[in-house]
Amino acid sequence: MGYTNITLVERTLANTLTSSSPTNLSQAQDLIRIGNTLDFNVIDESIVNQFIQWADAEINAAVSQLYEVPLCEIADFETTLISDINDYNDYIITPGSCPFYVGDVILLVEKDYEERHIIDEIVNEDENNIFQTVEPISYAFKAACTRVIRLRFPDPITLMSSRWAAASVYEKYFMAEASPSESEYGKWMRSLFRDDINGIINGNIILHGVHRIGRRFFNSTLVSQYGLPRNKGEGKWE
Repeated sequence: MGYTNITLVERTLANTLTSSSPTNLSQAQDLIRIGNTLDFNVIDESIVNQFIQWADAEINAAVSQLYEVPLCEIADFETTLISDINDYNDYIITPGSCPFYVGDVILLVEKDYEERHIIDEIVNEDENNIFQTVEPISYAFKAACTRVIRLRFPDPITLMSSRWAAASVYEKYFMAEASPSESEYGKWMRSLFRDDINGIINGNIILHGVHRIGRRFFNSTLVSQYGLPRNKGEGKWE
């Protein structure tokens, strides 16, 4: 798995890659979905995963002078399950409002068994505590002894990877036929990406939970010093 996932890339592209063309000519098209729903049959998932991999490579190359790469996920939030998951309930229900959002990776842990899932939908956006996952939950987790852990990469790594992959997918498959040049959408996404990269390199953005290898007060790649001038007639440095 990369720094982002297909769900987040689809969310980034959703307002750009939609059309009113019906997939079934015998049925009327729902106009509400235009600008809100991605056409899933346009690009294969393996292609999107390839662009995510290239986006991660760009990030690793940029931050490798300061941090150990590849970056690792961290568990930054934990809560409990308050309703059993069974044949009658396949939703994750947590106590009260929790900072879970679409695209978040969560880990369900009950004793020695665990499952990893991606949140696909928030059922009640008012309370923000009932979630549906992309893949169905196969194990019957019990509310009394199940932990719900959010796994994520340090901010803004996931957002950066999503933007770069989305820009690449858009220009490769939807802009290339119209214009061979870079699109305004791609330029905007990449400018946001580069702003975050510069913020990390300049020290304005700290990647918490990642081992730092760079020096604090100067560029970590410049560790040698220039030779000082010699005194005339002496074989030593000043």
